[in-house]
Amino acid sequence: MAADYYRADSENGDHIDDPSEDAIFMLVDDLDDTDNTFLVIQPDEDDPLWYVSVTVLDEGGFEIVRRDANRREHDVITETSIDTIAHDLILWLAARSFPGRPDRRTPDAFQNT
Repeated sequence: MAADYYRADSENGDHIDDPSEDAIFMLVDDLDDTDNTFLVIQPDEDDPLWYVSVTVLDEGGFEIVRRDANRREHDVITETSIDTIAHDLILWLAARSFPGRPDRRTPDAFQNT
């Protein structure tokens, strides 16, 4: 089954559909400087218009690249705190648009039918 919104894939083959903040934390925490050096989160679709990547830096810490062609965003930052990375990414991911998919900010229980 495909992800509803986005998927996370790491170099070592770990894959999580629609990861939570805790799952992103675990994926980043599992990165190392030998055989699992990066993580990519992007929509589960062909030719995605946005992505975020987290890469281990040789000198320690992580490089985070956030790219959204629709919004003309391209940010590159470095960070050492995995808590900060996971929190910032989940907020950035929540701001992405997913045409034709349910609005994630409105729980089903509160939608008018």
